[in-house]
Amino acid sequence: MSNMSAEQFLRQVDVQRLGVGVALLFLAAAYSPISLLVLSPVYGSLPSHIFHGYGVTIFGAAGWFLKDQIQRRLGRVGGYMLPVLAFWVPTLQYFVMQQGSKLGTLRIQVGLNLESQGDLVVEHVPMLGTYMVYSAGEHIARAILSWMIGFTFFFTRTGLQYLIAVFYSATLPSKWLVLAIPSLLMSMTFNVHLGSPAAANHAIQSEGYTLLARQDSSTGYISVLENQHDGFRVMRCDHSLLGGQWTKTARGYRPEVDDPIYAVFAMLEAVRLVEPDHGAPRVDAHSNALVIGLGIGTTPSALIKHGIETTVVELDPVVHRFATEYFNLPSNHIAAIEDATKFVKRSQASAKAPRYDYIVHDVFTGGTEPAELFTIEFLRGLSSLLKDDGVIAINYAGDITLYPTGLIVRTIQTVFPSCRIFREEPPTEEDQDANFTNMVLFCKKSAGKLRFRDPVQEDYLRSKSRESYLVPKHELNPALFATVPKNGRHCLIAKEVKRLHKFQDRGALEHWAIMRKVLPDAVWENW
Repeated sequence: MSNMSAEQFLRQVDVQRLGVGVALLFLAAAYSPISLLVLSPVYGSLPSHIFHGYGVTIFGAAGWFLKDQIQRRLGRVGGYMLPVLAFWVPTLQYFVMQQGSKLGTLRIQVGLNLESQGDLVVEHVPMLGTYMVYSAGEHIARAILSWMIGFTFFFTRTGLQYLIAVFYSATLPSKWLVLAIPSLLMSMTFNVHLGSPAAANHAIQSEGYTLLARQDSSTGYISVLENQHDGFRVMRCDHSLLGGQWTKTARGYRPEVDDPIYAVFAMLEAVRLVEPDHGAPRVDAHSNALVIGLGIGTTPSALIKHGIETTVVELDPVVHRFATEYFNLPSNHIAAIEDATKFVKRSQASAKAPRYDYIVHDVFTGGTEPAELFTIEFLRGLSSLLKDDGVIAINYAGDITLYPTGLIVRTIQTVFPSCRIFREEPPTEEDQDANFTNMVLFCKKSAGKLRFRDPVQEDYLRSKSRESYLVPKHELNPALFATVPKNGRHCLIAKEVKRLHKFQDRGALEHWAIMRKVLPDAVWENW
């Protein structure tokens, strides 16, 4: 200290404080995508994003404009309590989520001593600098999470919360951390998201469900659940179901492939029934198919059983593994575990890439469709991969009265000149969600009228479900989607995908409400 002037000492202290402030901002930024991951299994990915955005805005503004009052009332103790709070968040969050409430997100604002630079700089540079550091940290955290999520316990949703708390403690070590011990003990006792699936099973067994497998992954929280009472098994991604199969069947009933619990997956197989414009009927053994989006593998399993060479493009390796291990997806298929846009672009550019008799487009993750896979550019890519007399079946789940549904239908019709649209079930007066439905669009590259041949017994694969749902029945009038609203678009183009996201909010909330009726609250909340 004797060799250091007072000015140098204060400057060193300011640098240390700045370093701590930047570290805290990065930790807060890293917690932002983790908060969304934790909320998604209970509230759905898009609804969580909506309310999380409100929380960031409200708490960020409050933290900035009340920073002086917060510092005056709490002083240094407020900062040292941050690591304690970080350890308590998972525990409090668990108990709050049991009641279906929403958890806000902590935001930290850091001020710098810039009085010497004038009032304008004092007021705006700290806020701008805070935003830049926070935004950079959030982008870095999202990039890291996208390829490391699910590798180990500390890269699960709950594990990441404790990992961030450890980093908070290293940044602001203090004796106050002893207050985190009760939270750790309570979490180890009550939190079903820690440890093996046994804890979660204890929480949901009274509802008749058993958790068979679970893993955090790139597209969401993936789990396999079995209902013991009614006899079915489902795969879950965040707050939606990717599909399911009946596991309890009548004695002597042996279908060649498992019966799906949803009619739409059997209906997608009607792509085989579309008649070619000319020439002899298609022969399964000489046909090939491309399936975009795997789910539990209902449609590709049936296509493979019919003898069709089938290629499956699935983004999430965990979905593919669970479909194989728990839903009897046959191994004799071609698997492309990658982004569908990259697969299609590469196939378009390759003269050796196959062209397909059938394409099934069935993408649905976490409560909403990835809009990028419904752009006119992507659909034109799929069209180029179809043979001249090829057929495509596109599954879309949404509210038929909302703008996104009409936009996507019009985009599909622009690329494929002949389409027919069918909904999964007919609407009923008692159904409050009658406008939200699964639709399948069957389309051809050629302009001739699309017709289905009459099925024969071999088409059903000895499956009662397929006897009931294979042939599409509930056709929709394309005129429902023909009107372009004021300031709307006729087609969805890639550079305007972000414009569609804000319109998906209502549909995502409707889907959340529907899913709450499909499985008991305890199953959603004890994910």
